[in-house]
Amino acid sequence: MRQRTWRHSPALVISAIALFVALGGTVYAAKKAQISGKAIRTKSLPGNRLKPHSVAANRLKRGVLSSARISTPLTGADINELTLGQVPNAAHAETADTAKSAIDAQTALNAVNAIDAQTVNGHSVGCLPGTQPFAGACWESSASSKAPAPLAASKCAARGGTLPEALQLAAFAEQPGVNLDAGDEWSSDIPVISGEDAYAVITVAASSVVFRDLSTNPHAYRCVIPLIT
Repeated sequence: MRQRTWRHSPALVISAIALFVALGGTVYAAKKAQISGKAIRTKSLPGNRLKPHSVAANRLKRGVLSSARISTPLTGADINELTLGQVPNAAHAETADTAKSAIDAQTALNAVNAIDAQTVNGHSVGCLPGTQPFAGACWESSASSKAPAPLAASKCAARGGTLPEALQLAAFAEQPGVNLDAGDEWSSDIPVISGEDAYAVITVAASSVVFRDLSTNPHAYRCVIPLIT
């Protein structure tokens, strides 16, 4: 029996070669070609298909993150402090170390109760016997005998103190155990000056009512002395 031998026609062989070359070229082109952003259809890629940190912030549409919600609270480690502006009113704190007196501090907590402080600038402070702390100073617990206003001021200066201001004296009179002299006490306030050595000085009554009297008339007085270190 004769075995038949199949022979391909030249046209078939050429067609097969052409198909092989075409397929090989497509694969080669696919390997070498790069896809740019222009080749991607708008809105065709979901967000979860993007590599984290692969899109810069300046490539995002303005306002696209305005409705974003943070699922977990932020901590200090999540925030770059350099991106934060100055906290409102924090500029006042920059000069707190150079404040020369408590009256410069607009928000000094419990400034009225500064008498409770046991130290000033690192030094222990206190009041001498016969005086008591009030409003950041030492006030004489009892009034001295009556004298004209200039003499009373002179005696206080000799003790290292001054006569109190009228409103401070009225506030001191409200403290427990403090009793003003029945005939009023001198303050350091001078509301009227009519001539040389002729002026009126405010006095404070036991009922905390403020009056004024000629400086030459005698009244009791008490001195305010700075805290002793």
